[in-house]
Amino acid sequence: MPVYYRKRASLGSGAHLNISKSGASVSQRVGRVTFNSRGRVSVRILPGLTWRIGGGRR
Repeated sequence: MPVYYRKRASLGSGAHLNISKSGASVSQRVGRVTFNSRGRVSVRILPGLTWRIGGGRR
């Protein structure tokens, strides 16, 4: 099984700094939609169910 490393720090008002093995990124949540600095958009359909658009894995 692979091991993943992630750390998330709040920057206030729905913004987060995300640090992982592949680098750092910033995300901003607006309602049910989250925009990532790597070009990924996530839409929260239900709690625990998210639809990701774009910005594939690196």
